[in-house]
Amino acid sequence: MAKAYERIADDIRRAIRAGELRPGNKLPAETRLVEDHRRSLPTVRDALRLLQAEGLIEKRHGRGNFVREARTKILRTNERHQWEKDRARKSAGERLKTGATEQATGLNVSDLAFHASYSDGVAEGDIAEAFHVPEGTPLLVRSYRTRNASERAPLGLVTSHLVRGLVESNPDLLDAANEPWPGGTQSQLFTVGVELDRVEERVTARPPTPEEAEELELPPGTPVIALRKTSYDTRDRVVELSDVILPGDRTEMHFTTSLERW
Repeated sequence: MAKAYERIADDIRRAIRAGELRPGNKLPAETRLVEDHRRSLPTVRDALRLLQAEGLIEKRHGRGNFVREARTKILRTNERHQWEKDRARKSAGERLKTGATEQATGLNVSDLAFHASYSDGVAEGDIAEAFHVPEGTPLLVRSYRTRNASERAPLGLVTSHLVRGLVESNPDLLDAANEPWPGGTQSQLFTVGVELDRVEERVTARPPTPEEAEELELPPGTPVIALRKTSYDTRDRVVELSDVILPGDRTEMHFTTSLERW
């Protein structure tokens, strides 16, 4: 049997899903909810905490409880890699028209706010092992944050690693001012003669770190999807390694596997 606070939460949840309470609407005051449901204030607050944990409402300090604005949904498919490879050699004008983020969200280029930062690093531990290079090998470490311009939180947290010696023949690839690069990483690698052969992705789910939860503005209890992407070239070298942290409350992973006929 549902507890009293769960029944209150059910009523508010139904009103949100039916559109009676829309994103941005303020919920009735806690005292009004106490009157309407004929329950105690602690019971009402338990119901509100449950809805906050589900990401349906948010508490704004000194203002009350509000229906949470729907966040941009992300649909990440494994078909994106071939799509990126197909356009890597197209003209800059063609590559500028759209990108992988727009494909994953349905947004337009003008809807997005993008930030990139580059830093120097060295290969250590599992990064050195993945690249099959000695520890201490110089790396180019790239951090990407893309968000819907109408939202504060990024769509994901991306850290990309490149062996510096692989890309330094093109100085443009060492300067974050050249981002966003039309066509993304595959187009960048094409400028130094690298063609990708395959991309491997390992996907796990875990609780976020406090820093991840804050930056992604995750509701309490929301997990993140942690994706390690390893890109191999046609010489079977690992040429790029990316760690992608995606919000578990608004990301769908969709994989299509074509099977050979008998």
